[in-house]
Amino acid sequence: MKKNMGNADRVIRIIIAAVIAGLFFANIIPGVLGIVLMVLAGVFLLTGLISFCPLYAPFGINTCKKN
Repeated sequence: MKKNMGNADRVIRIIIAAVIAGLFFANIIPGVLGIVLMVLAGVFLLTGLISFCPLYAPFGINTCKKN
């Protein structure tokens, strides 16, 4: 798995995941919508931590800086 996410992309995904989790645990977004958004937040957190987005690969998107 080759990295295809830059630092800015990673940070944005992790912040979005944290905001969604905070809203869910504060009961601002409850129910089915909250659960769906928590799954999305988990995906954002996982892809942000490993620097690889599987959806970027088929489209050839790469936000990493070139060396």
